[in-house]
Amino acid sequence: MNTTGATSGTTTVDPRHGPATLLLHPDDDVAVALRPLDPGLTLDALELTVAGHVPRGHKIAVRDLPAGAAVRKYGQVIGVATRPVGRGEHVHAHNLAIGTLARDAVGDDVVSRLPALPEGLRLTFDGYRRAEGRAGTRNYIGVLSSVNCSATVARLVADEVTRSGVLADHPNVDGVVALTHPTGCGMTPDGSGMEMLRRTLSGYAAHPNFAAVIVVGLGCEVNTVDGLTDRFARDGVGSAETLTIQAAGGTRAAVRDGVAQVRELLPQVNAVHREPLPVSELILGLQCGGSDGFSGISANPALGVASDLLVAAGGTSVLGETPEIYGAEHLLARRAVTPEVAEHLYARIRWWEEYTAANNASMDNNPSPGNKAGGLTTILEKSLGAAAKGGQAPLAGVYEYAERLRTRGFLFMDTPGYDPVSVTGMVAGGANVLCFTTGRGSVFGCKPVPCLKLATNSELYRQMRDDMDLDCGAIVDGSVTVEEVGRRIYDAVVDVASGEQTASELLGFGDNEFAPWQLGAVM
Repeated sequence: MNTTGATSGTTTVDPRHGPATLLLHPDDDVAVALRPLDPGLTLDALELTVAGHVPRGHKIAVRDLPAGAAVRKYGQVIGVATRPVGRGEHVHAHNLAIGTLARDAVGDDVVSRLPALPEGLRLTFDGYRRAEGRAGTRNYIGVLSSVNCSATVARLVADEVTRSGVLADHPNVDGVVALTHPTGCGMTPDGSGMEMLRRTLSGYAAHPNFAAVIVVGLGCEVNTVDGLTDRFARDGVGSAETLTIQAAGGTRAAVRDGVAQVRELLPQVNAVHREPLPVSELILGLQCGGSDGFSGISANPALGVASDLLVAAGGTSVLGETPEIYGAEHLLARRAVTPEVAEHLYARIRWWEEYTAANNASMDNNPSPGNKAGGLTTILEKSLGAAAKGGQAPLAGVYEYAERLRTRGFLFMDTPGYDPVSVTGMVAGGANVLCFTTGRGSVFGCKPVPCLKLATNSELYRQMRDDMDLDCGAIVDGSVTVEEVGRRIYDAVVDVASGEQTASELLGFGDNEFAPWQLGAVM
């Protein structure tokens, strides 16, 4: 295997019920159950009999494993057997643990490459060219709160404009969105937490999916409006409207002023129109959440194909969730364009090891209970599947959380694994379209950026049809290839960037998912 996800494998078929298991790599010690396997079932291709019930998406041992043996999936080590495991046994948390293996002792066959552009690949989308040159995929007005104390006023301004019906007279405006958060005060003015918050807010204020922004403050907070707009100026953000509740004369007066500011902005925002732009202007955020045993087999590697196509066309994709590439970081580092890029990635891993230890936690606190129910056992297993979203492109850069993404190509951003916080960082960095894979059924949206939801299995797609945009499940039984689904994802990204609404946009998601990463002491 030459990447961190599975693109092919050997399927075992039960003539009575169809595909039963999938062996992802000839050196693997486990196969994946494609449906529930009952005790006593004979799997001729694997020359074994199922020893006990194995849930769908979980692992079954294809050979006897002594206690302490390294266990491989995807051709990579995912942990060690904590007791002897017999052929045909269910392999999961009761007999598999992360162990203390040297992760980078495996994976020598890593390949970094980009595909040739297929004939007929679309190389333009219909987007918004902003004055400073960046490309937008949506046309919003943003109302940003500097502090939690101004969050209600920011939301009331956006709600009042939406309820008034005035947006119907401005069809080119996608909406007014309030970005609120629970911090901005009770923190050190020059500490890491304030730096992170201001960098995030500045990234949103500069985002090309916002045609205009208004900053709402209280008037006495640590994260003052003046301090925030000074940061905007240093970061090259265009002018922003401002107001403070105390100076306006209280809540009702501030809401009236904010609504008036939005109404004044609407004609100029509505005057902006879509135009053909090169796909090289797209920055695609790669996210997964609610993963299952099929994530690293279907949706994640298919998204990796789409990512590679976009990068080959001159565009950018960004992978995040540092705790969820833990154990696969060496595979990404070996694709780095320079030793400095690789070292930057390793430095972030070391920071996370120290950070979790200082908080009496472990990097193997992940996977979550839902991940484990879906068949994932250790963080090594989860990370190998999660990193597949990054395809095979060279790693061109590693960025800090919410840092402006100024390099084109395949990038990595240091973000937590928690989905809203991770995506908030990517959007602050400039991602103007998102893809989110899920096997358990995460519901998510992210105004002002459209977010495509990719189901890892067809059962989930059918069960949560209103929440999902694409079904990647047919990859598992071999009826379509990873490359075919990757091309569909690429085309869907171009469609959505051109204005087609995603499932989460149609449902109204995105008003509550702005979640800056909070660091430092609360005073």
